[in-house]
Amino acid sequence: MERSAVSTRPAPIPALRDVVQLLKPITWFPPMWAFMCGAVSSGVGLDGRWLFVLGGILLAGPLVCGTSQAVNDWFDRDVDAINEPNRPIPSGRIAGRWGLYIALIGTAISAAVAWMLGIWVFIAALVGLALAWGYSAPPFRFKTSGWTGPAVVGLTYEGLSWFTGATVMLGALPSSQVLIVLVLYSLGAHGIMTLNDFKAVEGDRATGLKSLPVTMGVAGAARFACAVMAVAQIIVIALLARWGHVISAVLVGGVLAAQFTAMPRLLRDPKKYAPWYNAVGVTLYVFGMLAAALGLGGYL
Repeated sequence: MERSAVSTRPAPIPALRDVVQLLKPITWFPPMWAFMCGAVSSGVGLDGRWLFVLGGILLAGPLVCGTSQAVNDWFDRDVDAINEPNRPIPSGRIAGRWGLYIALIGTAISAAVAWMLGIWVFIAALVGLALAWGYSAPPFRFKTSGWTGPAVVGLTYEGLSWFTGATVMLGALPSSQVLIVLVLYSLGAHGIMTLNDFKAVEGDRATGLKSLPVTMGVAGAARFACAVMAVAQIIVIALLARWGHVISAVLVGGVLAAQFTAMPRLLRDPKKYAPWYNAVGVTLYVFGMLAAALGLGGYL
């Protein structure tokens, strides 16, 4: 009887530091950067829009992205218990069903904040949240495929965040030029997400996750990732030049040329140099995003 009473005791409320660790602040930067690019690409000044901008940054980073991390850790808790037992959920620091509750609370707060920022931001946030749940939760589990998983992450981190930044500033849908460029950078981000999979090839293979490094081999996946990132940027450069944003096109071309000089090192030993390329090549990629945004916004 005593053992039964103990087992039904509610799990304690987790400590704030453990909740923050669950939400993985280091992952918030890419969508927040994309949001900034969207805001810049709108060409609208910050006067009178500060609260909207702050709300959008909060939405893109801690809320939607943070919620996606909580969702992922909840549905991966059994795997993390083997591979990363010190994570907040498998370690018991976030006990019971609190991991799920945090994901649900984050979803509700994200939707509420998005609603206050406008109908198009609200729709984009709902799409992002649905993809965040679908990425990790059955029956979809987009992350199990090396094609759908990186595509979903690239769309949410880059495309939807860029869209949100532009829409928050404009209070309306962005131009077709902005929409085309954000889609291209989202597609190119598929390569970035593929590079992230190199660090877990053995674990993915053992658990049945069909990442591209598993299905195509490390060398093939590396070549594919480089090609996807490069082709997306080449198209962006051509479009920027055609639309008259010549300086912006030259800048994006410059960062792409720098990426080309780094790619051979990555391709020599993809598994070894993927973290290095993520620090160098991906940084250049996101600086190119900003250069494109400055051109679209009329600043270059």
